[in-house]
Amino acid sequence: MAVPRNVAQMKPGELAIIAGLVDEGLSVKLMEMGCLPGAQIRFNFTAPLGDPVCITVSGYQLSLRLEEASTILILD
Repeated sequence: MAVPRNVAQMKPGELAIIAGLVDEGLSVKLMEMGCLPGAQIRFNFTAPLGDPVCITVSGYQLSLRLEEASTILILD
């Protein structure tokens, strides 16, 4: 059985599907920004010091802290 991955573990250029959100407090904020289960997500790049990361979801780019990105589970 595959170990679940999250957005913080993605590599630049990688595409995935959002499987779910694990942080109840952040989930509403992330869903309002378009991070909905079933949506395709693209990891664009990491900032020079490693935090934040830039993703594309629902047709626009988002900048997320690694802590936030780690709460978004993905399907490969």
